Order: sequence, then structure tokens, then C-alpha cells
Amino acid sequence: MPNTLKSSNGWPASKDPAEIGIKSYPIPGTTIKIRLAEKAAPLLVALAAEWHKLVEPIDAGTLDTWGYAFRPIRGQTEKLSNHASGTAIDFSANAHPLGKADTFTPEQCKTIRAITAKYGCRWGGDYVHRLDSMHAEINLTPKEVIERIKALGLDNKK
Repeated sequence: MPNTLKSSNGWPASKDPAEIGIKSYPIPGTTIKIRLAEKAAPLLVALAAEWHKLVEPIDAGTLDTWGYAFRPIRGQTEKLSNHASGTAIDFSANAHPLGKADTFTPEQCKTIRAITAKYGCRWGGDYVHRLDSMHAEINLTPKEVIERIKALGLDNKK
């Protein structure tokens, strides 16, 4: 039976990570790996590497940066989180807790907005109803992801 579950951005979601192509990817410049959807991984891995280099280190201290997790959006019971499709990353969750404002400097916020836009993502620090400054998620369709990967030259990288 084909998978019919979708995360809030419309990507396939599943309790079984293998069913939707979740794999573990090393983040360049760090000592960590993050589980992500294979089709979106080139964008999210490149985003994470730039976040680490330009915003703040993501592999220092507690391991609180992650991707795939099959679960609903926090505080909601019906909509699946984009983590459930492996199309979202939380960065340094302890330093940037859900709902807390001003955990990044204005310069960091400017950098985050630039790199998330570059990789076709949306930043949770710009959410209207509840800030989620640790969070970045794919904000493109699968077809648009393929196009963005090609446009950025990420389709030849392993």
C-alpha cells in the first residue's frame, strides 16, 4: 500500500524512515550527521554547513541539532511536522527554544534569512504565531527542489 501521509509542507511522511528515503548525512565542517529525506538532502546539508560556518557552530556542546523525527507539529495533534518527512532541521535547540524570541543577534538573523532563502527554505524565526528560531524547513515542491539543486550545482556533490 503506498504511503499517503504528508507533512505540513506536502512531502511524504512515514514512521518508517526507509519508506520515504531517510538517510544519514554528514554536515561538512562539523562532526555530526543528520537524518534527512534523500531528495531534499543536498539543499539541507548545504544549508546546515553554511549555518555552522556563518551563524554559529552546530556541533559544539550538547548534540541538539537534528532532522527526521516522525511526530506532529508541537502543540498540534493532527498536522505532521516537516521533521516527519525529513525536510526540516532544528539547529542548537537548547540555545534557541521553541517560542523564545531574540536568541540570535540581528546580524545572525540577516544571515539566516539569506541562507534559508538561498536553499529554498523557510526559517521558523519568521513565523507569525509562534517563533521557532532553531527551525528551518524546505519550502519548495519536490520538482522545485530538483531545480534548485541543479541551479546551485549541488547535483554533482556526494
